[in-house]
Amino acid sequence: MEQRKKIADIIVYIVLTVLAVAFLVPIFLVIMNSLKNKLYISTTPFILPNGDSFVGLKNYVDGLTKIHFFDSVGYSLFITVFSVLAIVIFCSMTAWFITRVKSKITSGIYYMFVASMVVPFQMVMYTMTKTADALHLNNYVGIIVVYLGFGAGMSVFMFSGFVKGIPMELEEAALIDGCNPLTMYIKVVFPILKPISITVAILNAMWVWNDYLLPYLLIGTKYRTIPVAIQYLKSGYGSIDYGHLMAAIVVALIPIVIFYFACQKYIIEGIVDGAVKG
Repeated sequence: MEQRKKIADIIVYIVLTVLAVAFLVPIFLVIMNSLKNKLYISTTPFILPNGDSFVGLKNYVDGLTKIHFFDSVGYSLFITVFSVLAIVIFCSMTAWFITRVKSKITSGIYYMFVASMVVPFQMVMYTMTKTADALHLNNYVGIIVVYLGFGAGMSVFMFSGFVKGIPMELEEAALIDGCNPLTMYIKVVFPILKPISITVAILNAMWVWNDYLLPYLLIGTKYRTIPVAIQYLKSGYGSIDYGHLMAAIVVALIPIVIFYFACQKYIIEGIVDGAVKG
């Protein structure tokens, strides 16, 4: 039995190692080719840069300047930060309310949020765009409201599972001490939600930061987020300078990777604690 367990552990370790390599190799290739002259990227994409192909940071300087990259960083940062804040604040309050107030109406609202997670974006893409235009949400502030709507389903689901694990006695004690429901939520409930709040923030930040389709449909080229700006590295007749493209992708990855590693210890804790409880 002990021998079988060791063999099973070795097999799992090998499989996970292979999967890790499979995921990391493309990232390594992007970083490596971002340091090459564009002529060598197409002909020798799997060979390390050498004296002839190595261009240093030239692709980064030229590519980022060409698409006014740091203007796009400002728009992406603004939209991501405030979208995530809106999702965390409003969805946590909603989850707390529908979990604590037991009625057919709150149960129906909860199941509507859950059902919204399985609706493909493409099904509502056209009507959403028309509605957003009619409500003047087609700008870098209005799109935050749209992200709140699309991110609410999963976020409310995760927050609800976590709230069910918070003892009611804490909230009852706060009410006895004279707290109103809003004060109780801010001072008692929300601090307890920290692990799941960080998990929800990370998942939504990665989604919003890397999203291309929604910003392109709603705000187009007027307020270019990073994924939209990167598409403008295409030159005439559809040709692409892959050196510039890969340099822009590498720089775009850096903030979200830093954010992820800074908060990664909360991810598993938040997901496990946010699992559905009876």
